[in-house]
Amino acid sequence: MIEKKEKESTGNQSLIRGLTLLELLAQFPNGCPLAHLAELSGLNKSTVHRLLQGLLQEGYVRPAPTSGSYRLTTKCLAIGQRALSSINILHIAAPHLEALNLKLGETVNFAMREKDHAILINKLEATTGLMRTRAYIGQQLQLYCSGMGKLFLAYNSVDYIPQYWQAKSSIIQPLTINTITTIEGMKKELETIRERGFAMDDEENELGVSCIACPIFDHQQHVHYAVSVSLSTARLNQLGRENLLPAIQETAEKISAELGG
Repeated sequence: MIEKKEKESTGNQSLIRGLTLLELLAQFPNGCPLAHLAELSGLNKSTVHRLLQGLLQEGYVRPAPTSGSYRLTTKCLAIGQRALSSINILHIAAPHLEALNLKLGETVNFAMREKDHAILINKLEATTGLMRTRAYIGQQLQLYCSGMGKLFLAYNSVDYIPQYWQAKSSIIQPLTINTITTIEGMKKELETIRERGFAMDDEENELGVSCIACPIFDHQQHVHYAVSVSLSTARLNQLGRENLLPAIQETAEKISAELGG
């Protein structure tokens, strides 16, 4: 029994050391010398060499062009991609969205970016009051006049904004007196959003309805999803944005963390 436990302990130690080498090699795309790996890992050269031979045999590393150096193979990338594809965003987000809905009692929205639109993929109705927004699951939301949409604009490349504005010139129109319909006005708005870290829909899509939206970051710090809370402007003024924002930000941060953001 003791001998079995010792073997298990040795096996676990070798596994952990091998994973450590993979993480170190990930920092050197052009390869890293064995001696430097030994220095960084705190292991002796013979141990590093033995571990590398095992990783080489299984196809996780290969010799780099520089003699005595090693680099990762695409096998690690393939595993990472499979792990990412197995993530069901709604499964991840649902408990956090439900907690936010329960805590604030207001309408909670969850959207994903799809080309030049935001798609509402989840919505939890308010548990307090009688207000119901017109938004529905599966609805395409224009980016220029919604809180979550403006987040997708704000966290995109600088070149994208004029391209979007030109492509949507026939669609961009004032839905209310507060809708931003000039590219200069939108650039200023997006700068404010990036500085604050959240977006507001100040009755830009529907009179009497306001929205607070926060971005969700993935492992590459890209924003493909967003969460928002919608409520009547009168109720927002009554409750105060400062009292609602922390819970929305916390929800976005928790979902981001599960996506590696």
